[in-house]
Amino acid sequence: MQVSSLNEVKIYSLSAGRSLPEWLSDRKKRALQKKDVDIRRRIELIQDFEMPTVSTKIKVSRDGQYIMAVGTYKPRVRCFDTYQLSQKFERCLDSEVVTFEILSDDYSKIVFLQCGRFVEFHSQHGHYYRTRIPKFGRDFSYHYPSCDLYFVGASSEVYRLNLEQGRFLNSLQTEASESNVCDINPVHFLFAMGTAEGKVECWDPRTRNRVGLLDCALSSVTADTEIEGLPSISALKFDGALNMAVGTSTGQVLLYDLRSSSPLIVKDHHYGLPIKSIQFQHQLDLIISADSRIIKMWNKDTGKIFTSMEPEHDINDVCLYPNSGMLMTANEAPKMNIYYIPVLGPAPKWCSFLDNLTEELEENPESTVYDDYKFVTRKDLENLGLAHLIGSSLLRAYMHGFFMDIRLYHKAKMMANPFAYEEYRREKIRQKIEETRAQRVQLKKLPKVNKELALKLIEEEGEEQQISKKRKQKNLPSLLKDDRFKVMFENPDFQVDEQSEEFRLLNPLVSKISEKRKRKLKILEELEAQGQEEEEEPEGKASDAESSESSDDEKGWVEEVRKQRKLLRQEEKLKRQERLKEDQQTLLKPQFFEIKEGEEFRSFKDSAKKQKLMKKTLEDRLKLEEKLGTLNVSDTTVGSKQATFKLKKSEQQRKQQEAEKLHRQERKSLRRSASQLKSRRGRGRLFH
Repeated sequence: MQVSSLNEVKIYSLSAGRSLPEWLSDRKKRALQKKDVDIRRRIELIQDFEMPTVSTKIKVSRDGQYIMAVGTYKPRVRCFDTYQLSQKFERCLDSEVVTFEILSDDYSKIVFLQCGRFVEFHSQHGHYYRTRIPKFGRDFSYHYPSCDLYFVGASSEVYRLNLEQGRFLNSLQTEASESNVCDINPVHFLFAMGTAEGKVECWDPRTRNRVGLLDCALSSVTADTEIEGLPSISALKFDGALNMAVGTSTGQVLLYDLRSSSPLIVKDHHYGLPIKSIQFQHQLDLIISADSRIIKMWNKDTGKIFTSMEPEHDINDVCLYPNSGMLMTANEAPKMNIYYIPVLGPAPKWCSFLDNLTEELEENPESTVYDDYKFVTRKDLENLGLAHLIGSSLLRAYMHGFFMDIRLYHKAKMMANPFAYEEYRREKIRQKIEETRAQRVQLKKLPKVNKELALKLIEEEGEEQQISKKRKQKNLPSLLKDDRFKVMFENPDFQVDEQSEEFRLLNPLVSKISEKRKRKLKILEELEAQGQEEEEEPEGKASDAESSESSDDEKGWVEEVRKQRKLLRQEEKLKRQERLKEDQQTLLKPQFFEIKEGEEFRSFKDSAKKQKLMKKTLEDRLKLEEKLGTLNVSDTTVGSKQATFKLKKSEQQRKQQEAEKLHRQERKSLRRSASQLKSRRGRGRLFH
């Protein structure tokens, strides 16, 4: 039995532990129980409460005596008698069961809806009758007043089969393309069905008319939920006369009052998996909703989580034993899980011993932390000479070792190792070695790129650590360990060029400092080549010599800058002389220029002007265009700038515009006014 606690609610898993194989004989099972402690301590509430491979559905009869489950493989149904705590019978079927319903108070009348569109009826003795529906079915409900079975599935019709007359009746025509689930209210027998479009249609079986329509897909989408695709209805359950819970394929549970079209509360599982089952617990006003991964119990008024369970395997169905705190699940595993939650209610009558067992566990909880105990392994006991105590009350078995009293451990250790001189000597030698290692050069792998820069950073880091220890400050993060500058020591494009002019002028003392670093680099490269771990640093100078050297460096930095400038000038002179020699050796050759189409060659001066203009900045070019009148910049009312450009015209366009201008002037000079021509009779007519 495994105990877990969430929100101070204890959950006892009664099916935890190893199960014995079916093919073992009773004699071998008894022998295993004697040898194996885990098998001896496990609780087998119902004998062989499992399926060969997978269990899909599980239900309890109305009298509470029988638990029925269906599963594979091969497709079968198993009935367990709770009074005998064992299996009553097992029947194999032709095809897998989608769902089933127990019509009687016991197991004498059962209806199975199978995958191949078959509806199979079983009585107390076994198979009774088999029929077929026109389309593949997904769920069905039994209407007790009229003895009608309502089948929904991959069709827009709801098929009705009357068990009293033994024939199909007129089907109900719905607006849905497909239906997934259905349920009938136990008080006023309202029939409700959940569609693939995310709607719930309610029908009155007396008049066979639709009386209501709920759009649950629209109500399930809130500001906090993220869904992919249209939510369809995957679970449906009535509670009393007015309440109804709806589960969607995207993991939301909606609680409705039938008098309102908007949900009272929307609960999201946050897994995005279809809701498989919904149950109501009336003693604490809880709703038990389950998807394939988790079972959640939450208050139906506030939506606050009461507790939750996450089994090891995926869940197919959940069944709450009536008027008790027992919960059973059908899983994607051979074993069907049984949970007992004392807060939900008492244990059923047939296993009332669970109450006494859980009360004893709560009164005497096992302590998992041992402050006054020492954990030792079997090897430690052999070294101490206490192996003969295994199995006695002085040792308590735990995991791969034992717990023993700390006082007994100290006494045994003192007797087994008096004074422990060898251990003391080894510890002192180790401490001395660590002290000498601190004065040596630590072998550190340098990067392939910018090795000297990395060595410089390592030296600076060591100096900063010493300063921070003295001042008791926190160490800053190293540049070598920072991922932002990782590329600088990996990509060759970031290699520092020490021969460049900028580097030599900015770092006048780099020559002296780099010599020391180059020595260290050579030492490190030799150590890496030889594969040694450590190498002693060559004897350095005394502290006073180092201080005098640093002061000399500070005094002569100006001379170093002058030397670097002289070297740079000499290098520039050499480069110029080399260029002159190359120019003298090369013969002058005529150059040819290609003219683009539509352009006329005027002179080389125009191209020179264009090149000069292109070399100027954008600001200078804009000022020049403003002077020439091709650009006009003005302020707008909004506060921004508005610029208008006049494009340059080609020679042909300019000639055409001048010709048009001359033509207009000629027409103006030849035009004569007709204002002196007037009619005798009046204003309107100019001619007779």
